Amino acid sequence: MPPTTDRDGDVADVPVPIGRHEERFWPADRAAYGPRGQRGGLYRVFVPEPIARRAFPLGGEAVKAVVDAERAVEHLDRKPPRVATVGALARNLLRSESMASSRIEGVHISHKRLARAGYAKSKQRRDHRAVEVLGNLEAMERAIEFGARPERFDVAALLEIHRTLLRFTDDAAIAGVVRQQQNWIGGNDYNPVGAAYVPPPPEHVPALLADLCEFVERDDLAAIAQAAIAHAQFENIHPFADGNGRVGRALIYTVLRRRGEVANYVPPISLVLAATPKAYVGGLGAYSQGRVSLWCRRFADATAAAAAAAERLADAIEERQASWLERLGQPRRDSAVRQIVAALSAQPVIDVAIAQQITEKSHVAAGAALRQLEQAGILDRLNARSWGRAWECGELLDLVDRVEKEMATAG
Repeated sequence: MPPTTDRDGDVADVPVPIGRHEERFWPADRAAYGPRGQRGGLYRVFVPEPIARRAFPLGGEAVKAVVDAERAVEHLDRKPPRVATVGALARNLLRSESMASSRIEGVHISHKRLARAGYAKSKQRRDHRAVEVLGNLEAMERAIEFGARPERFDVAALLEIHRTLLRFTDDAAIAGVVRQQQNWIGGNDYNPVGAAYVPPPPEHVPALLADLCEFVERDDLAAIAQAAIAHAQFENIHPFADGNGRVGRALIYTVLRRRGEVANYVPPISLVLAATPKAYVGGLGAYSQGRVSLWCRRFADATAAAAAAAERLADAIEERQASWLERLGQPRRDSAVRQIVAALSAQPVIDVAIAQQITEKSHVAAGAALRQLEQAGILDRLNARSWGRAWECGELLDLVDRVEKEMATAG
């Protein structure tokens, strides 16, 4: 009998879980701290099945959502900038995605704090929370870079993304290292008894990662569905001691870039997922149960919403930049001041040396342009030094924070 679809667009037959549960026993440890740590007990691990060659038929609602999401992403990617450069807008959207992905893990910082940390990173690394998000931003860039390469995506690339994520944190010792011990989500800190989810034991992880990378190489699935499945499978494997959520969300963009969906801009999907955490976690659980259509539909809806949100954010940034050009008397296109305005969404904290790199003009011309922007109220001076003076565009950073907050609330 051919399968039908239910109201969620999932296959109406009994879903076939993408993996199996195994019962294990955690031995008691009388030397552990506290009674919960000392007692052992039964727990269940989930061992995902290989997916490199698995068929993934989707229900009608899921297919429609995926098609709609692909159209939304394509529309975003073709959006021509009016004031900003493509690179500047792309950098801002990538920063939004990285911050939202970190927010899902409980790390909340402002765009202003992140921009200051990014400017200071070559001089000092004192803001550990901001450095953690900067690592996420750099990991996202690496993930997209791997997606753009002609070489096959492999486990070494996945480990490099993780290494980039954690290399400047207190967890640098485990950066790029596949776990050798059992981990778990929820429950207590001592053992997996009573945990919400226990991923596969470490002996299963290497083969599952190799299979996942082989799946990423497929081109017979819709790109949005492939990204959704790759992300969910990665989260099921949970191959690292820390950083799994952020690497798993970076993997989304490896797939989308490899399939040619995000040549210019990334839709900040994590911004939408962070606004609906229960639906996000529930969708990942549905995938494990075999309700792949349900998960793909939710992911596609989030992707379409993120693409629309990215366009609104880009429009808000460019409207503000256009107002600055009016305030400055519409400077020439080749002028240093106009070039800096076009780049501010990518480089909101700036000094003369950075301005020289952006404009390819002299130290004197770059400095004069920055002072002009300061006099117009577009840049704020960060310090009073004669040498090593820096400015920031607080107006733009506050705007992005506000627009993102409105989007998250609407979601």
